[in-house]
Amino acid sequence: MRIDELRTQLHRANAAYYGQATPMMADTEFDRALAELAKLEAANPEFADANSPTQRVGGEPIEGFVTRTHALPMLSIDNTYNAQDVRAWWQRTADALGAATFVAMADPKIDGLALSLRYERGTLAYAVTRGDGTKGDDVTHTVRTIESVPLVLLSEAPVPEVLEVRGEVYFPLAEFARTNAERTASGEEAFMNPRNAAAGTLKQLDPAAARQRRLAFFAHGKGEVSGKVAGGFVRGYGEYLAMLSKLGFATSPHAKRCESADAVLQVIENFDKARHGLSYATDGMVVRVDDFAQQAKLGLTSKSPRWAIAYKFPAERTTTTLLKVDHQVGKSGKITPRAGMAPVLIAGSVVQHATLHNYGRLRSAPLDPDAPDGPSSHLCIGDTVFVEKAGEVIPYVAGVDVSKRPKGATPIKAPSECPACGSAVLVEPPEAVDDPRKETQRHCPNPACPAQAREKLVWFAGRKQMDIDGLGEKTIDQIRASAVPLNTFADVFRLAQHRDALRELDRMGDKKTENLLAGIEAAKDRGLGKLLAGMGISHVGESTSKALGRMFSDVAALLAASEPMLRPKACNPQEAAALGLDKDPKQREETGLGRDTAPVVRAYLQRPETRAMFAELAALGVSMSSANYRPAETKSQRAAGSNGESVSKESVFSGLTVVITGTLERFERTELADLLTELGAKVSGSVSAKTNILICGEKAGSKLDKARELGVRVMLEPELRAALSMT
Repeated sequence: MRIDELRTQLHRANAAYYGQATPMMADTEFDRALAELAKLEAANPEFADANSPTQRVGGEPIEGFVTRTHALPMLSIDNTYNAQDVRAWWQRTADALGAATFVAMADPKIDGLALSLRYERGTLAYAVTRGDGTKGDDVTHTVRTIESVPLVLLSEAPVPEVLEVRGEVYFPLAEFARTNAERTASGEEAFMNPRNAAAGTLKQLDPAAARQRRLAFFAHGKGEVSGKVAGGFVRGYGEYLAMLSKLGFATSPHAKRCESADAVLQVIENFDKARHGLSYATDGMVVRVDDFAQQAKLGLTSKSPRWAIAYKFPAERTTTTLLKVDHQVGKSGKITPRAGMAPVLIAGSVVQHATLHNYGRLRSAPLDPDAPDGPSSHLCIGDTVFVEKAGEVIPYVAGVDVSKRPKGATPIKAPSECPACGSAVLVEPPEAVDDPRKETQRHCPNPACPAQAREKLVWFAGRKQMDIDGLGEKTIDQIRASAVPLNTFADVFRLAQHRDALRELDRMGDKKTENLLAGIEAAKDRGLGKLLAGMGISHVGESTSKALGRMFSDVAALLAASEPMLRPKACNPQEAAALGLDKDPKQREETGLGRDTAPVVRAYLQRPETRAMFAELAALGVSMSSANYRPAETKSQRAAGSNGESVSKESVFSGLTVVITGTLERFERTELADLLTELGAKVSGSVSAKTNILICGEKAGSKLDKARELGVRVMLEPELRAALSMT
């Protein structure tokens, strides 16, 4: 049957790509087969299968978590931070085995969340977090959205009837950066580090929200294995990793075989030098006895296996002096504390500012249990603070050295009034008024707050939003300090009425004024997606605004949209049927909004002042139409394509995975990425075996090295310009 044939083909393709880094079909071919399968499943609901490749969204949101007991405990591994402990462990192991030599495997320790995947007769039964080691939460609904987790095990060799594969769920650094940028753009607090963000994502009740964050999984361990296997089960860890790879799991390519303690320490040293160029965060290496029979002989303590030890890399931490705390008012009114510090070099860059996240965290004890002389429940100006790069990504204030606190130091106080307009601030949640440690946010409720107005204008004119050439922060501040009105988005498009006044401003003159007004005029045609991105709507960042632009032809269609129409992927079956999405699954592929964010955005769009703003902008000539709208295909149009795919112009980049690195002379990176996407390419943030082309500018770094290592084609800017001229 064609449905079974397509499912098998797609499962094998996923196994080849994630498990063996050897793609067996092009992206376009994979997408075409997936679309055909979705169409056949929609037409034949009696053949529905929860493990079909089309079901990665993970189903409907759940009400709460089910607790499951692990068939075998998920024990923690003893940590060490020095070479002496590694040598001592090696000697203890050799003595216990009664042998002078044995073989161990050294494998990177991913900074993620431990997870156990249970497969029964080759099919994913459920996924459980580590929890307390004995029992954990069933998070199958979110794990099913992770593309590197096989739903079905396909291999030429038989697999055990029950196979529990254990490993680490992690947040790829490029996806973590993308998610944080989108959260910041939509007025939400950035995640502190990839590990915590991955843990929070797994515990989402709505799988559609989890899928948007694009987590990944590395397999490295085993739990229960039962049922007869022809030829017996694998004998050691190295063989086990090879078997997992054949079954479709992603495993670390950095696992090394070691025959002595010296060899282990050399592998650790080499990996420490290379790990910062990886696409995921690591915090050490796990060293374990390779032979499973020897592991069984060594046994376990009450908490840890005797046959393994984890070497942890020292945290990238240093100290500096806290000079001040700025209370910044964002475009949404959120007030955030930011540390101003004496400059300090950490992880290769000079840091003078660091996030303090929120005021509740400043007053939560303990701030840092490892600080000398104990933790502190607050920060003071003049404190010696620990600055750390959590998850190798974000510099942040990790703690305070209380022993060095100057006498009479003044604790940081959260502002009770907006530092920009003096309005009384609102504290969230309400119970934080009585217990400040519970505070997650405080913001200014005044919509006329000048700081909010300024930040909104700066954001609106930014390159990734309306891209108004000449209207940067300094120019905005200069105009706002003059008699020329500039408080709203509409005021931007009225600046042409004040041409003479603008010319008289310091360092403006005729040329700069005309360039500014030309940039404003050009911005009128950016389209609905860019306009939405520039408005600073809560939960609507760059990606979401593009998706809304693809879904709605103009602002009238957007304003008329019901809540389910804003979240097509999160529609329940009844909503999908009412909207006709059950008959055309392709319409549900747009990102849209999540189940929790859709009502917030729709409420904003339905406000009278929002509608009045759109009307005012339209009257000033600002386009309300979408520049990237993709109308739903008619049956005849779909028939003209292949397997439900619409017909589009081919380009030299069609179906290729492209990575951009370095500084390009004639291209801004975001604009180039958008252009390549329109030409059919998939633009990725990291180089892998799946990458087809690395577009390389000046000052390229580790991505170029990785491309050369993998044999990826490198395209310099002259060749890029020539290729684009042929499309």
